[in-house]
Amino acid sequence: MGSRTSDIAKRLGKRNMAKFFGLRGNALGAAMIWAVIMPAYILFGYNNAVGGGLLSLPSWIATFPRINTETTHGAEKTHNSRIQGTVIAMYTLGCFFGALSCIWIGDKLGRKRTIMLGAFINIIGAIIQSTSFTLAQLIVGRLVSGLGFGALTATAPNWQSECSRAQHRGSVVLLEGLFISMGLATAAWINYGMSHTTGSVSWRFPMALSALWSIIVIIMVPNMPESPRWLIKKDRVAEAREVLAALGDVAEDSEQVDADISEIEESLLITGRGKFRDVFRVGEERLFHRACLAAAGQMFQQMSGINALAFYQATIFEQDLGLSSEIARILGACVFTWQTICSPIGVLTVDRLGRRKLMMFAAFGMGSCMAIIAGTSSQSQSSSCVIAAAVFIFMFSFFFPTGFLGLTFLYAAEISPLSVRVPITSISTGSAWLFNFLVAEITPVGFATLGYKYYIIYACINFFVILPGVYFFFPETNGRHLEEVDQIFLNSKNVFQPVSIARNLPRREESGHIGFGTRKTEAMHQEIEDRPQTAH
Repeated sequence: MGSRTSDIAKRLGKRNMAKFFGLRGNALGAAMIWAVIMPAYILFGYNNAVGGGLLSLPSWIATFPRINTETTHGAEKTHNSRIQGTVIAMYTLGCFFGALSCIWIGDKLGRKRTIMLGAFINIIGAIIQSTSFTLAQLIVGRLVSGLGFGALTATAPNWQSECSRAQHRGSVVLLEGLFISMGLATAAWINYGMSHTTGSVSWRFPMALSALWSIIVIIMVPNMPESPRWLIKKDRVAEAREVLAALGDVAEDSEQVDADISEIEESLLITGRGKFRDVFRVGEERLFHRACLAAAGQMFQQMSGINALAFYQATIFEQDLGLSSEIARILGACVFTWQTICSPIGVLTVDRLGRRKLMMFAAFGMGSCMAIIAGTSSQSQSSSCVIAAAVFIFMFSFFFPTGFLGLTFLYAAEISPLSVRVPITSISTGSAWLFNFLVAEITPVGFATLGYKYYIIYACINFFVILPGVYFFFPETNGRHLEEVDQIFLNSKNVFQPVSIARNLPRREESGHIGFGTRKTEAMHQEIEDRPQTAH
């Protein structure tokens, strides 16, 4: 039997050499991360940071004087800050609508084609922005770029989590946070370097560079496997079998692949092949409950205050702390570099400590940092206070990637059943971009009117909203298979029960494959017997 299986695997390897770059098993999983996820999420961070780092450039001010807050004062500065916030935030508004569009196109096109479409639209947006000569053209470019990237961010976490094994899914998906931080640092250092050039190239080149990572994604995705769960949902079982075999580096007719397919199909029998309207159904599957948790997690990520710092890092150091433009840009780039260095902490601990502990740890740390930044920023005439404020901006960038940067994308995908995973993760990602837009929109006005008191708002949100919210409502999903997580909610009767049920629910033996084990549980069978009509 072992010899026969080995022969089949060898024949499959030869037949599929043109597919997946001829890679299988761990090598294929690594290729998916480094060839697609890495450039996609470097782009995530890059797009988020690049606009805010250009605001003080002389050429930028000359081209877009209506959003100049560097050389204006009083009422004119306040007025311009409102327009500036809107222009910078238009990208995130586009991302919001792009993410929501996946509710309708995500399951129709599949994970791969949706990712490619989003990357292509982002290229168009980058071209429009980098060739802008009017504020209106810049706004259109940011909206278009956001539409594309919103669709990409709503889909890539699903694709990656649906192709990952349960015991490594957390660390694999949290690599997205590391790549986002790399993108933030890349944007900051490129902006710093280009600030030493003259003319419009100082901001046109950084804007255009956004297209580079989208091009890499478009080139690499066609050679990657489609999500086996999406394929099974679309009744393309033969293709799903091929993908599962490649991901597990086994023969297509192996027991492992049979078990994976069987359990994914059982999950679909329980939760059905849902539609968007099913997300708002309050039933045994608690789909609306799960959608609210996924959206709340992404809201927490944005309302922690990260983008109040990320979008306007250089402005904070220069205008609020009184540092020179040169020092402000260097410090801003160093903050993002430090965040990149800290990001692996979450990757290395998420599958050991769990999701809840990391989120609560980060919320407490971020709240503390915001409170200290508020106090020290109020004494900007004191050099020691300025140093302390800068230090705790760096500390904030330690806590945020550890507990929130990539984890909320992972969590949204984990708690969503396959039948409505795309609608729920689209809504949750839309929530992230909507609150991202809110923070980017109000931050210039907040700094202009409240000054250091603006940080106190985020300290309170972290202490009194995020920390208790995670503790009371977010069940632990660490180490559980995507189909197994369904049982946590099937067994819950109200919004408070999932936390305790997840704590007490026995864990199934890890078989090393994507499903949750070769043995089917009595609960799964009972659900199938009681509700066979949900398969339609």
